[in-house]
Amino acid sequence: MNVLQKLRIDPFLLMMLAVVAVATILPCEGAAKTFFTNLTTVAIALLFFMHGAKLSRENIRAGMGHWRLHLLVFASTFVLFPLIGLSLHWLVPHYLSPTLYLGFLYLCALPATVQSAIAFTSVAGGNVAAAVCSASASSILGVFLSPILVGMMMPTSGQHVDTVAAIESILLKLMLPFVLGHLARPLLAKWINRHKNLVNRTDRSSILLVVYVAFSDAVVEGLWHKINGTAIATIVALSLVILMVVLLINIYAARWLGFSKEDEITIVFCGSKKSLANGVPMANVLFAPAMVGVMLLPLMIFHQLQLMVCAILAQRYARRLTQ
Repeated sequence: MNVLQKLRIDPFLLMMLAVVAVATILPCEGAAKTFFTNLTTVAIALLFFMHGAKLSRENIRAGMGHWRLHLLVFASTFVLFPLIGLSLHWLVPHYLSPTLYLGFLYLCALPATVQSAIAFTSVAGGNVAAAVCSASASSILGVFLSPILVGMMMPTSGQHVDTVAAIESILLKLMLPFVLGHLARPLLAKWINRHKNLVNRTDRSSILLVVYVAFSDAVVEGLWHKINGTAIATIVALSLVILMVVLLINIYAARWLGFSKEDEITIVFCGSKKSLANGVPMANVLFAPAMVGVMLLPLMIFHQLQLMVCAILAQRYARRLTQ
């Protein structure tokens, strides 16, 4: 561990890279995929349950009342990202193929991810109550706004997104455990306060599980056979540029508007994410089957990069708050 500290290597990042390597060599399929998917669902539900039990009612009210914070997160997700996506048109066709350009447009139109945004906010010491409200609302609004944005920016085909099923899934898997945890707060608050490390381990474990399951899906779908090394390098480079631009704009916007450090952390992590969980099923109804695989490549790679970059950023925020 001392060697890692001297080299400034984040052990959690090494764990994440190891999980990616394992998913590439041994992706979960069949019964194993079902097991890990269910395990991820349980871990995320437990995470939300403990967050609900940990937060006081006053903090939840404060989180819901942060309208300026939520507005900034929504602007980042549904305005800033699409504008950046449209600006990539200047790279077509010399540096970016038309198909990959459409994939980036689709990526930029998606809602924010929920579980990882809240987990990173918690690890970094941010405003978890506001993160729960903001990320969940972004995911719900994205069910309606993302197809509209996709239709405005690019031609699509397919049927309407099942908005009712998507909202039911969010309410059942995320908000219900949070509410149950909050209702159980009088019984569990003291125990959770004495075992804060357990909450942190749950945060990190849920992220690692999401990485493994998501990357396994990409590998099983033939990620390494559909595009060449140059295309992958282009996607990685553009994804990093987009992510860094969004992160920097959110950081400086939060500071310029006078938000606290805790709120800044929430804005940074909730305003910079794109949801693979929402993006994959939505692509299946918006695009022709032959296009879905390639269309999802920018999203799959961006999803992995956002987890890795934000893991480093979350640890940096956490160290600054403890100094």
